[in-house]
Amino acid sequence: MSKTWFTADCHFQHFNIIEYTNRPFKNVEEMDAELIRRWNERVKADDLIYIIGDFYFHKSKKGNGGIKSFEYYDSRLNGKKIYVMGNHCKSSNPTQGKINALILEMGGINIFCCHNPRDSNNVFPLNLCGHVHRLWKSKVDEKFGEKTIIINVGVDVWNFYPVSFEEIMNVYSKVKQSLELGL
Repeated sequence: MSKTWFTADCHFQHFNIIEYTNRPFKNVEEMDAELIRRWNERVKADDLIYIIGDFYFHKSKKGNGGIKSFEYYDSRLNGKKIYVMGNHCKSSNPTQGKINALILEMGGINIFCCHNPRDSNNVFPLNLCGHVHRLWKSKVDEKFGEKTIIINVGVDVWNFYPVSFEEIMNVYSKVKQSLELGL
């Protein structure tokens, strides 16, 4: 039986992301290999995975990125992939301009998916995002009197693994319960 997964901010081939987010890798080769290993450990060939932005970085300012292509990574990772554009999706990244945001209905709930949490949509009870790396895993956002729960699906807060829909719903349920209890 296939599963549904989410991830964001892999930043394959992005040397500077190691320092920027304090990732525990010596270099981009080690980081990329470990991200591939952890992805394939969880995601199977028939699974569906939504990548909510910044999958691949086409080149690094230090010149240590962009050696391997987007297609190199895409072909080594399990699952049927749907890419949402992130802020680092440049012209050499085939995800540019394809999908800016998604609306999903899963588990009886409407979910809005976009890379940057600033673009969340409070019409939906649950928003999934990336972009903020280690800043937070979940938070409640209120705009125009409407509250929504935002969950960060970025690899930096999920121990560099994709996150399953079940794991997301577990976090969502806990945050929702805290809101209902007024905590």
